[in-house]
Amino acid sequence: MLLECGVSPLPSLVTIAALLLYFVLILNVGRARVKYQIMPPSVSGNPDFERVLRVQQNTLEHIIIFLPALWLFSYFVSPLWASVLGAAWIVGRALYAWGYYQAPEKRFPGFGLSMLATLALLLGGLGGVILLMIKTGF
Repeated sequence: MLLECGVSPLPSLVTIAALLLYFVLILNVGRARVKYQIMPPSVSGNPDFERVLRVQQNTLEHIIIFLPALWLFSYFVSPLWASVLGAAWIVGRALYAWGYYQAPEKRFPGFGLSMLATLALLLGGLGGVILLMIKTGF
């Protein structure tokens, strides 16, 4: 389904969901600061707090690559498949957070899923751009 402007609402929903997930991670840092009594500007002092902060920071690092890749894939390949891969990224990030909050070694399945989704979006978007360039003789 495309809107009048030619944009599918699906990647928009995925974008909103990703931003909401990130917002929850920010709130988790605030709650962890209170729980572990780590007041700003301190960012260390309790390993449990540091894991919560690291989840938020790592997700920030990854969302910067994820969002443009999502939209490039959506535009040049498929909004539906971009949304499916984007949903996988969100699930991966949630699993990453849940696992890392428990223990550092439990973060890898979620990390791997989100990385694979990002890589698929990035490479797919690149492929879509190259194919368009070949088709148009650019």
